[in-house]
Amino acid sequence: MNTTILLKTDKALKNDASRVAKELGVPLTTVMNAYLRQFVRDRRISISVEPMPNKAKLALWESISKEMDKDMKTAKRYTSADELIADLKLV
Repeated sequence: MNTTILLKTDKALKNDASRVAKELGVPLTTVMNAYLRQFVRDRRISISVEPMPNKAKLALWESISKEMDKDMKTAKRYTSADELIADLKLV
């Protein structure tokens, strides 16, 4: 038999969680049940927070990556570390 849990949370958080669950193709209820099952199975609270860059950071990252790819086509190549060090005038 199923039961209902009343959970109070921030409206924006609920909306964001619903959106992400939908993007992943699962109902938010399925996500919550998975967390509860893991909690019961492991008998511990397991939360990992991995930073996710915002859209501006992702766009900047993409821009830098494209510039690096372009520069790699024309970049000087070295056959040894000694050649690189000499070119950088480090010795």
